[in-house]
Amino acid sequence: MSGISYFEAVVVGALQGVSELFPVSSLGHSVLLPALVGGQWAADLSMGKDSAYLAVLVAMHVATALALVAFFWRDWYRVLTGLVTSIRYRRIDTSDERLAWLLVLATIPVGLAGLLLESTVRDYLGLPIPAAIFLTLNGIVLYTVERLTRPRTTASAHRTSSSAQHTIDFSAEETMPLRVLTDGELSDRRLARLGTGSAIAIGAAQILALLPGISRSGITMVAGLRKGLSHEDAARFAFLLATPVILAAGVLKLPTLFTPDHHAVLGPALAGSLVAGVASYLSVRFLTSYFETRTLTPFAIYCTLAGLGSLLYLTLRAG
Repeated sequence: MSGISYFEAVVVGALQGVSELFPVSSLGHSVLLPALVGGQWAADLSMGKDSAYLAVLVAMHVATALALVAFFWRDWYRVLTGLVTSIRYRRIDTSDERLAWLLVLATIPVGLAGLLLESTVRDYLGLPIPAAIFLTLNGIVLYTVERLTRPRTTASAHRTSSSAQHTIDFSAEETMPLRVLTDGELSDRRLARLGTGSAIAIGAAQILALLPGISRSGITMVAGLRKGLSHEDAARFAFLLATPVILAAGVLKLPTLFTPDHHAVLGPALAGSLVAGVASYLSVRFLTSYFETRTLTPFAIYCTLAGLGSLLYLTLRAG
């Protein structure tokens, strides 16, 4: 079995940390990178069943999820507290309690799909040419939705995303002492006003990210924009939704890294995971600020050009 060098692991870790959260598909890049580089990289970074590369990627996904937890820890503290109080007192009276249940419900479709379809999709579509095609489609979808989404200022977008959804009276919050809310709390309150059906639809969009080349954050943001969210709120909801999905999938598969066949890659996996975690934290910090005023268009252009370029190169090389 081919091993994975520390240099390969660090490069892949940086790529994973950035591409998982940027709307450009980490899985697509993980498949395309070794195919485009070729040589020893193609041998070491094989996406076959029970491969060392796949086990290392699992560890990097866990690192990405932990970086998201670290960045959004205040939000997750409020959400988990809201879930506990909702269950304890059998109520949904506050925005935190409602957001908690929206996240739970929105995660169910992709969780079930992942358990049923992930290995099948990886085995049949986790190949360079399909990944290049899906990466191109990812760019086209991002660009199309941006063209269909009417330009709005941040303030007007926030009003639209709130008024377009169900009117919800969080009566318990009206009796709380007045204080200045953070931008994160304001965004979470807007997200809590999403209709249940809209939240589930946005969460279900993550199923498409099982296809290598389709970005989890990108397709979730696209669904959020179509449901009336601003770019800022759509990105925030995408990152919150991704956290339990990535973490659960990673933890579930992490034991495969510690089998005897993979002992040789434990060191590179740790190094790559540390890089992935740092890259993920920096990426989400950048993107939450970026989407306050900007759009998906640059990422759409990149995915389309990178997908078409990869497809052309791989096709010519195969010929």
